[in-house]
Amino acid sequence: MTRKILVTSALPYANGAIHLGHLVEYIQTDIWVRFQKMRGHQCWYVCADDTHGTPIMLRAEKEGITPEALIGRVHDEHRRDFAGFHVGFDNYYTTHSPETQACANEIYARLQAAGLIETRIIEQYYDPLKQMFLPDRFIKGECPKCGAHDQYGDNCESCGAAYTANELKNPYSAVSGARPELRQSEHFFFRLSDPRCQSFLRRWTQAEGRLQHEAANKLQEWLGNADENLLTDWDISRDAPYFGFEIPGAPGKYFYVWLDAPIGYMGAFRNLCAKEGLDFDEYWQPQSGAELYHFIGKDILYFHALFWPAELEHAGYRTPTKVFAHGFLTVDGAKMSKSRGTFITAASYLAQGLDPEWLRYYYAAKLAGSMEDIDLNLDDFIARVNSDLVGKFVNIASRSAGFIARNFAGRLCTCDESLPAIQAIRDRRAAIADHYEAREFSKAIREIMALTDLANQYVDSVKPWELARHPGRESELQAACSNALNLFRLFVILLKPVLPALGAKAEAFLNVAPLVWDDGATVLAAGHAINVYHHMLTRVDKKQVDALLAANRESLEATPQAAPQKHAEHQEKAAAIASAQAAVATAAGPHISIEDFMRVDLRIARISEATRVEGADKLVRLLLDIGSLGTRQVFAGIKAAYDPAALVGRLTVMVANLAPRKMKFGMSEGMILAAADSDGQTPGIFLLSPDAGAQPGMRVK
Repeated sequence: MTRKILVTSALPYANGAIHLGHLVEYIQTDIWVRFQKMRGHQCWYVCADDTHGTPIMLRAEKEGITPEALIGRVHDEHRRDFAGFHVGFDNYYTTHSPETQACANEIYARLQAAGLIETRIIEQYYDPLKQMFLPDRFIKGECPKCGAHDQYGDNCESCGAAYTANELKNPYSAVSGARPELRQSEHFFFRLSDPRCQSFLRRWTQAEGRLQHEAANKLQEWLGNADENLLTDWDISRDAPYFGFEIPGAPGKYFYVWLDAPIGYMGAFRNLCAKEGLDFDEYWQPQSGAELYHFIGKDILYFHALFWPAELEHAGYRTPTKVFAHGFLTVDGAKMSKSRGTFITAASYLAQGLDPEWLRYYYAAKLAGSMEDIDLNLDDFIARVNSDLVGKFVNIASRSAGFIARNFAGRLCTCDESLPAIQAIRDRRAAIADHYEAREFSKAIREIMALTDLANQYVDSVKPWELARHPGRESELQAACSNALNLFRLFVILLKPVLPALGAKAEAFLNVAPLVWDDGATVLAAGHAINVYHHMLTRVDKKQVDALLAANRESLEATPQAAPQKHAEHQEKAAAIASAQAAVATAAGPHISIEDFMRVDLRIARISEATRVEGADKLVRLLLDIGSLGTRQVFAGIKAAYDPAALVGRLTVMVANLAPRKMKFGMSEGMILAAADSDGQTPGIFLLSPDAGAQPGMRVK
């Protein structure tokens, strides 16, 4: 049965370059969409630049151009970068469009008619130096929930809490560094606290399969129990000056960018409908039989799984079939860093001549259907691409094609479909398809690579290079190489969602039409002519990766001589911010503040695995379950004090925001807490344990 599917990725903001962290999401989405299209489903993939808000306005002002000129330029850059990594949008649009404005106005009018919009006089932060009301993202301070420093005014990047800017502790303006003043202004609110929204969201977020398990748990935490009302109304308006859509009937008031950003999915699709003759309502009306999927980062789950479905439901539209959230990208076990050269833009990766499909493959080999972060380990990146793609996959064709071209005019003979390698591929095709469907790409890649081992074992066993040296064994040589090339074709089908460009090269070499998933049930007929084989993929050279890191470090070098005015402005701003921060700093002394303590993210963890570490005298490897935060691997020096088998299932306390540490035996992603005697001898180590009733992921305060 052919499915009708609409897929979106989160909208990149039109105020910066696409980097390797962004690409995790777009590559993940693109692989899933390509798989659906290979299965024969009608699948549309739309996205757009998120173009509104104060940051756009301020940057355009700084550059001396209009916001429209700025977003137009960035749009071209984003499209170039996505195309460079073979992300195949059916429509890549902009939220600054008549289609998005029309949808935003209609949704607003319907919510207003439903009694879910109200106006209030609020106190809002105002920058007395810049003479403008400050959006939440331009106010920084300490999180009111966990005390983390330098957090934005709408949500905390440390604990994930959402709040209003007025709740921030010790706020300062991120524009001028001045301490902002509270002034009154009339604002428009979406009444998310309304019982209708509350009851709907409790049903919607807990519906089977709607969200990943860890996402559903997080939303349950935000929603609270049935007798609680933890959701607050959502401020959806901003004051002029502001770059965005003016609210109908409210001069000088504009839709907050987070209102029209997800509506941009609708605008981009409506624009595509006009081009392709599609029926917009067929995909967006409440009783739609089509499927709607949003791929997002876990940092914007709050907006996509609470605000967005509540808006859609009460404005008379269908809600998403599923929301897929993914984790963040680390590089070599740490956050992307400009000083280390690991904050890598898509453009710089391509400019250094690195093959984009190396990264696509590596991400696929790491991605699962969960919200866990993934790590781009650069040494592992080099080794895995060279071993899997060059040494296993492409190697099958390169060791066989030349013999067919030289000895048999490029023509294949009958393929032996009873070969164990071919039978194994056919036996696993359905499971691999299930992995792709479930976004368990790492499982799919593991299965495929295990099958390439079987194929290479076959080639090693028949030794075409030896057969070619013995006259009279031509038929054996043709059969061996024909079988190998049919095996290669089957792997091209399995890997095509991940490697579309390499797939196209393989199709040209094999002289076949674009391959679809069901082609994996057949083989090439006897007499089929292939084309001359050309090298399809090069190996990764460590020098290329080193040059990439160097290029990104070099881009950070200050050039005050070239831009003295800009440098002076930067110094002035830095001094203002430093002054503002100094004004709210706590006095130094022998004690720490509660805010200092709250910066340490202590969590309840359940030990799900515990094993001895071979070659280590003291270490035990622990796999810790920390609830909605996923799992972490930790190496603990407790071998002499505890039998690993006795630790499994036990609850303990861990530091969850400790920087990952690369050790000889693997990556350690946190620290468990223990008490020890004064001389630190191992027999005197005692793990901390919570009282009964504590659950993995709970915060220790």
